[in-house]
Amino acid sequence: MCFGSSKPQAVAPAAVENQAAAAAQVETDMATREEDERRAKAKKEDITEALTARSAGKGKRGGTGRASLLTSTGGGFLGRFK
Repeated sequence: MCFGSSKPQAVAPAAVENQAAAAAQVETDMATREEDERRAKAKKEDITEALTARSAGKGKRGGTGRASLLTSTGGGFLGRFK
């Protein structure tokens, strides 16, 4: 008839293709995870360095920290009402 030939059709092995795709996906996921971990480690180191540099400048005397508004010495908020 005219609907097709009588020759057997070659069927692509879907299991082999699926296994190859799964292996490729695992490799991609591992590479992505390693890159994310590397970036997270670098970011953590940068944050630690920034906090260390910031805390080195802070202190009660001579530091760049915020002055208290409630201290009795100086012209803080409570000093206005004495």
